[in-house]
Amino acid sequence: MKVLIYGVNYAPELTGTGKYTGEMAQWMAEQGHEVRVVTAPPYYPEWQVHRGWKAWAYRKEPGAVTVWRCPLYVPARPSTLKRLFHLGSFAISSFFPLLAQRRWRPDCIIGVVPTLFCTPGMRLLAKLCGARTVLHIQDYEVDAMVGLGMAGRRGPAARLAAAFERSNLLGVDCVSTISRSMIAKAIEKGVAPQRTLFFPNWSEVERFRTVTTQATAALRERLGLSTQKRIALYSGNIGEKQGLENVIAVAGRMADAPLQFVIVGQGGGRARLEKMVAEQGLTNITFLPLQAAEDLPALLSLADCHLVIQRRGAADAVLPSKLTNILAAGGNAVITAEASTELGQVCAAYPGIAVCVEPESVDALAQGIAQCLAMPKPNAVAQGYAERTLNKTRVLQQFMADIAALRPARDKTGTAEKTARQR
Repeated sequence: MKVLIYGVNYAPELTGTGKYTGEMAQWMAEQGHEVRVVTAPPYYPEWQVHRGWKAWAYRKEPGAVTVWRCPLYVPARPSTLKRLFHLGSFAISSFFPLLAQRRWRPDCIIGVVPTLFCTPGMRLLAKLCGARTVLHIQDYEVDAMVGLGMAGRRGPAARLAAAFERSNLLGVDCVSTISRSMIAKAIEKGVAPQRTLFFPNWSEVERFRTVTTQATAALRERLGLSTQKRIALYSGNIGEKQGLENVIAVAGRMADAPLQFVIVGQGGGRARLEKMVAEQGLTNITFLPLQAAEDLPALLSLADCHLVIQRRGAADAVLPSKLTNILAAGGNAVITAEASTELGQVCAAYPGIAVCVEPESVDALAQGIAQCLAMPKPNAVAQGYAERTLNKTRVLQQFMADIAALRPARDKTGTAEKTARQR
């Protein structure tokens, strides 16, 4: 099968959407599919284009997967308006490289959200070459924006964004997403249930279950973390939707406890958090950069408590990708999510998989951390769930089977419609 993947985030980004899109493309190529990717230079989560790439240059990268990198604007400090310019700049710069794939005639185009701005271009290319279209939603951008107060819930900007989103959801052949509640949300937005696919984020389960104590100890020493203190770890993007200031508040309360809070990652909110820590004179919080991919299993293994933190209103729109590897590693996690969200439902359905607490509550987070630290390690419930539902090979094999069986809802050449009438 000829598969074209279109989205702003891609490898070698180490976290979030780019990590999964890169692994998906590479796996497809290893299975013998022809794979091309139209994407941007890597910049996330640092919000700075990685060394070796340029923000304002086109670049073709040959290999098992052929990759076209397209220019985009990367704000050093993202705001709502700057994010819109950022996403829009990629949609514009990638439009003609995308349409150039018409000569290649892909069988299937997978658009990855973010960014929704790219969906019209994907739909146009599909119409020109008769390809099937799958819109894979990692984040509901509009819901996240409204839920976090970046736009009025009923203002003109929110209504316009919702109308644009609905048009594009209904204009593709299939909508896939990473959780059952996010599928339900797609159906609420008008997508027919038979045009949805469950395509969860995955983990290389075996890799995270077979970490040696020597590897964990070596990484701990290299990072300068004391063996006399237990570790509460947050690893991932440091942005606005996480609400990590509550972690700082809890650390302030637990300044005398034998517990070190370790925040690993980059993002637009890191400088503000570092300033808060400095102003309060806290010594039990350590900030570290993102670690190399090969060190991730050891990093997750050394934590006694994993922090999966989100603000209220974000948990159902965004399922944290970091959680899959935490579960595979048998980690004990504190998750901030309402009981009605996907995360809340998972915690209720699998008692002991994690500690779920009310979002944006310092008291609840502090109690959750204490409860998490008392749990046995490794977490057998978490590991069992990961093996059954998050195994990388199983997830990707099922997804490829699903899209191979997919038939366009509207044949771009009119053939299917004509055949249906004849029958």
